[in-house]
Amino acid sequence: MSKLSHALHRLSAPASRLAPVALVVALALLVLAPGVESAAASPKHPLPPKPNPRGTLVQLTGAVGCVAAGAKQGGGCARARALAGPGPFMGSHAIAISPDGRNVYVAASKSNAITVFSRDPRTGALRQPRGTAGCVAARAEHGCGLAVGLIGPNSVAVSPDGRNVYATARGGDSVLSFQRNRKTGALRQLPPASSGCISGLPVPSCAPGRALSGPDVVAVSPDGGNVYVGSFFGSAVASFARDPAGGALTQLEGSAGCIALATGGCGTAIALGAVEGLEVSPDGSAVYAAAAASGAVAVLARDPASGALTQSSCIVDAALQGCATGVELGGANAVAASPDGGVYVTSLLSNSVTTFTETEPARLFQKEGPAGCLVFLRSAGCSFGRAIEAPEGLAVSPDGRNVYVAAFETGAIDVLARNGKTGAVQLKPGKGGCVAPKSVPGCGLGRALAGASSVAVSPDGRNVYSTAFASNAVDVFRRIR
Repeated sequence: MSKLSHALHRLSAPASRLAPVALVVALALLVLAPGVESAAASPKHPLPPKPNPRGTLVQLTGAVGCVAAGAKQGGGCARARALAGPGPFMGSHAIAISPDGRNVYVAASKSNAITVFSRDPRTGALRQPRGTAGCVAARAEHGCGLAVGLIGPNSVAVSPDGRNVYATARGGDSVLSFQRNRKTGALRQLPPASSGCISGLPVPSCAPGRALSGPDVVAVSPDGGNVYVGSFFGSAVASFARDPAGGALTQLEGSAGCIALATGGCGTAIALGAVEGLEVSPDGSAVYAAAAASGAVAVLARDPASGALTQSSCIVDAALQGCATGVELGGANAVAASPDGGVYVTSLLSNSVTTFTETEPARLFQKEGPAGCLVFLRSAGCSFGRAIEAPEGLAVSPDGRNVYVAAFETGAIDVLARNGKTGAVQLKPGKGGCVAPKSVPGCGLGRALAGASSVAVSPDGRNVYSTAFASNAVDVFRRIR
């Protein structure tokens, strides 16, 4: 009789005849008998890998999980002033966090306001300060401070030194400059003499600016020396020098002041139709522009001394002379860069996230195959993206482990795992791959997410915040690290 048969025979005997030691030995023989393996542990039947929760999102519970405008705000959110229409459809960079992590700023287009929140560094919860410290607006409403030219704001950015906040306002064709109180987070518009408002229209108290037709996005260079504004209707990028002392902006002179498809007095470029997204590379050597009408990413080389831009390269969805041809770039509308140089683009019409790498200064190359594109549902040669329908917002975590995508149509925030060596991204499996309203299958449940449009990660990597245009809300998530 074999050891295994003998053990089974002993185990089938009455319990009273089995001494405790014999029982232990019999069980050991079952486990250690040669040639016998558990089906679950067999190499032919490997156990599925356990889901890695790193990077997944959990919305804070109760009222601290979201802040919203209106007396009957949905989702049980805390109430906020001057927060109607945060992150409009033309505005994929409508939320920004100060470098010290103390404040969150939101462009609220229907309120004609920039809403200010204090951030709890431990929990990530947001609280709006009272009175004028809690918002600035075009009109004397909601107890906000006044800001000239703030009509239909759609993008906001904070300078690296935390001294200033800049915003674009599509209705006023303007870019606005604010001084930030680094203790309270409160904003005060710079005076007219310091060009607190620069507009492409003849707006009283605003300085004149060029190539500011439908400004859609604003970005500050890592060295704090320049501010760049992407114009949707002007198909241009306007370039400004920034005074490090007070934050005032001055548009660069001559053709250095703007680069465009076809605007008199500006430098010329191709594949720059309807600029919706801007990102300055981490080393400050280039500006990446996502151009919706061109279905393209235009790469603009930056002179670190002056801040002037000249076109270096471009990647387009359809063949265009002078550009490389990429895939799934229809309606490119947001761009973000990782700390180690990876570049990511969302495209509205392609329902996609595309991945690029910089192998030469100011030149991008799209990765090949599934590593180069992730698409809602399915697309030949691309990886799978769940709930990424009409993607608008985009953010990379400070540690480079994750990319987060805000999808306007589904109201979802998708969680992508990022390979630190290759830069490729992949949707996290299961419900950890997205948070969304209950109407979206396969995602974790989120509240007040209708019209999710912009997303940002806190500098400490603890929290993710998103704007929800149709919910008039800002949502607050804890990021599993």
